[in-house]
Amino acid sequence: MKILLLGKNGQVGWELQRSLAPLGGLVALDRHSTEADGGCGDLSQPQRLRETVLRLRPDVIVNAAAHTAVDRAESEPELARTVNTVAPGALAEAAHAVGALLVHYSTDYVFDGSGDAPWREDAATAPLSVYGATKRDGEDRVRASGARHLIFRTSWVYAARGGNFARTMLRLAQERERLTVIDDQWGAPTGADLIADVTAHAIRQTLREPTCAGTYHLCAAGETTWNGYARFVLDTARALKPELALKAQEVAPVPTTAFPTPARRPLNSRLDTRRLRDTFGLALPHWQTGVRRMLAEIL
Repeated sequence: MKILLLGKNGQVGWELQRSLAPLGGLVALDRHSTEADGGCGDLSQPQRLRETVLRLRPDVIVNAAAHTAVDRAESEPELARTVNTVAPGALAEAAHAVGALLVHYSTDYVFDGSGDAPWREDAATAPLSVYGATKRDGEDRVRASGARHLIFRTSWVYAARGGNFARTMLRLAQERERLTVIDDQWGAPTGADLIADVTAHAIRQTLREPTCAGTYHLCAAGETTWNGYARFVLDTARALKPELALKAQEVAPVPTTAFPTPARRPLNSRLDTRRLRDTFGLALPHWQTGVRRMLAEIL
């Protein structure tokens, strides 16, 4: 089996290089890749992506690349649309042409964040931002292509590699005695390693059982706010590494309005994962389990 991975050096893409390797031959690309690396991996060039797929004829395409700079997307909507909407559509059309399974990642930002119930896959979408709208439209193009596909909507993604919310909180806690963190946005911090492992499992099952194809919500179990997340990070860091010099004595709750941003954030990013768990026979770990493991790795 030949697998084409796009976005190999992103948070999820890096973990996918590990989780997909046992499934078959892996061609991993990013936006800097050249023909010598296997082809074009730049989502800002949809036609070249299409040509790469038609030439390589992979059995599975995993698109872990996207325009994820949520606030910047507000000022560069055309680039966000090309990367998040047009490119996935081109990949899906090429996947259909060669008979490949396409795996594509989306986001809780396709919803408006109203209410407090976890969002189901069939809930009406109503994005609040350019990022959310372009990701929703990308989903629609994948579905309309006729390609076999798995779309995974996820949220609050972190990884041990690179920058993340936990690292930011730890840095600020060493500089300040009081932190202010948003407490009216709800979601589940979800590790890139969990996403990658679930993806590999789902690919294997979907190739055997094509009826498993479709859209799924994928995130860790449980829920918290960014404020609760920050407090858990600091408490866990103190337990894991008592000698760590953390000055912060308070993590004060503040509303989203305290930190104005160009793009509106959904307040309710809870995702209902029942369909994923039932279809693939999975038990998703609590968000605290993954965050604790990540902290043990980076501290």
